[in-house]
Amino acid sequence: MCNACGNPAVPGHWTDAGAATPGDRLRARFHRVGVLNAILRPYGLTAHDGGVVPGIQLSTLSGAGVIVQNLAEVWTEAERLIGRPIDPLDPRYLNAE
Repeated sequence: MCNACGNPAVPGHWTDAGAATPGDRLRARFHRVGVLNAILRPYGLTAHDGGVVPGIQLSTLSGAGVIVQNLAEVWTEAERLIGRPIDPLDPRYLNAE
């Protein structure tokens, strides 16, 4: 845990449920960004979480980017970056095809 900023933050957002220790929270963040990349890649976006600073970095292939704090912000900012809606519940992401 960082003494300056307290990262990784203590659980607070629902996506951190079950992650009781700093190590658990980091593992959850790395897993979450992997899932995000699988969903965002077809839209020309990438997500990055280095585990060092709070938030998730979203980037386009052209280099535009933004840092968001949670999953709700991911979808809002991703749609803003590409200029069209993204459906994170699309059946192809849920293995329902």
